[in-house]
Amino acid sequence: MIVVDSNVLAYLYLPGEFTAAADALLEREPEWAAPILWRSEFRNILAGYLRRGTISFEQATSLQREAESLLSGCEFEVESNSVLELVRDSDCSAYDCEFVALAMKLDIKLVTMDKKLLRAFPKRAIALSAG
Repeated sequence: MIVVDSNVLAYLYLPGEFTAAADALLEREPEWAAPILWRSEFRNILAGYLRRGTISFEQATSLQREAESLLSGCEFEVESNSVLELVRDSDCSAYDCEFVALAMKLDIKLVTMDKKLLRAFPKRAIALSAG
């Protein structure tokens, strides 16, 4: 199992430069986890695509359902204290620190392309391309 940030999910479901890497990651590590926050972040990503006319409303709702199905049973609450400790000790947002807090709680890696997270938490966060 690995924790993935919302952008890794977006790379999986929205074709782009890192889609092949996200597909390969899913083949290697089929069990993905995320804090419940991922749902709002992913919806926000879909909203951007929807507003730009890149995807239809039907596609957006279908992609949200697919992503929810992928993470079914692997969505977790994180403790506020843990998140705030990570915020205190880094320059990362509380949103991003939720993913790190979950990876720490589960004692697994966080896969991300977020440079701030990769710099701040090199023992926990790994780049998507590194798999």
